[in-house]
Amino acid sequence: MTPAQIIHARRTAVLEHAARVGVTAACAAAGVSRTTYYRWVRRAERYGLAALLPKDRRPPAQPNAMSPEEVSAILAEAVARPTLGARQLVDHLAERGVHRSASGVQKVLRRHRLGTRRQRTAALASITAAQDGLLTDAAQEGPFGFCLAAVDPGQVVSVDTFYVGRLKGVGAVWQLTAVDVATRWAVVRLVVGDKTAAVAARFLDQLSAALAAVDVTLGSVLSDNGPEFTGRAFTDRLAERGITHHRIPPRSPNHNAVCERFQGTVLAEFYRPHFHRVRVDRLDELDAPLQAWTADYNRRRPNRGHYMNGRTPGQVLHQLQTRHTA
Repeated sequence: MTPAQIIHARRTAVLEHAARVGVTAACAAAGVSRTTYYRWVRRAERYGLAALLPKDRRPPAQPNAMSPEEVSAILAEAVARPTLGARQLVDHLAERGVHRSASGVQKVLRRHRLGTRRQRTAALASITAAQDGLLTDAAQEGPFGFCLAAVDPGQVVSVDTFYVGRLKGVGAVWQLTAVDVATRWAVVRLVVGDKTAAVAARFLDQLSAALAAVDVTLGSVLSDNGPEFTGRAFTDRLAERGITHHRIPPRSPNHNAVCERFQGTVLAEFYRPHFHRVRVDRLDELDAPLQAWTADYNRRRPNRGHYMNGRTPGQVLHQLQTRHTA
């Protein structure tokens, strides 16, 4: 029910209750004045019970409110000229027909997390990274978080761990996940027990081999600050292979959204249906169907996200590789 329907039901209930116990008792029980009660009665007698619905309030008129076009112009100028402050932007905005005070411009910038020069520079770097693949330090530290932008397969690969559960007779099962940012190509591995840095290092070897099988070179990985990704065994393996390591800010899983989204998909589309269908007594009884599902995800399952637009990771991988060989 909508709030208006709730109010209408309450008002009609007061009228019905007054017919049984009297106006004074009904108003006292409902916490309304008799003046209000009789106003409702007159309205209902004249227009019917539907008239007891609350009227929609007209939004307040704010003649000085900025239009969406003005806000867009301010943001566009601020990102295009990131080193200029609000006072300097006023002159450039006037050329575009936007006449606002410096304080008004600054409020808009602050509201959109562009209030400082550093934030505006980082926003420009993030947009450049998304469009041209030029990934700078400013883009990685921008107001939108780590810039998950990659134009080449293997340029940035998100890695994370996912707790599957404690299976009877098997133990605690973890999934190590890797998703290529440019293509969304996924690689997974199941382990039993603790997810140590040594386990993550072995997964890094598996990831490099899996990407090499599709002619992709692993350039960098993006991870959180878990001990499996900050331990010496993992960092040493990265150094041996010459792989760059990016780490997201603490308590910011949204900065690793590509991997987090895939793990939500595998939970909903594989684990939950699978555990309802079969009993798992050994790790290989779970790993084999998981790898089959992942292969289907990479080659056949369309991804309906905004970036993928109905394509599969295999199709995106082929398009990017074809573009470089053309």
